Amino acid sequence: MELRFSAVTVEWRGPAPFVFAPVPAEEADAIAAIAREVTYGWGAIPARGRIGATDFTTSLFPRDGGYLVPVKVAVQRAEQVEVGDEVDVALWIGEG
Repeated sequence: MELRFSAVTVEWRGPAPFVFAPVPAEEADAIAAIAREVTYGWGAIPARGRIGATDFTTSLFPRDGGYLVPVKVAVQRAEQVEVGDEVDVALWIGEG
């Protein structure tokens, strides 16, 4: 499944890197519909992602009925992303 959306990055004191892009409700619902098929446990969803020109692999974290996309430090540096920045995210779910 391929998804594209814009999100304002947030800080959350969970696992590093602490900077996350929240998945909007409509896209989160689409992910939830296939979550059982693609999760590897604990509700984490493997994915490939792209912010700007930087590709990365990740696992989406379930949070408050939706999902958070961890923005790795390498992506933050390459794309100059900080908390509060709006980013365009492409995700390929189940391909992490």
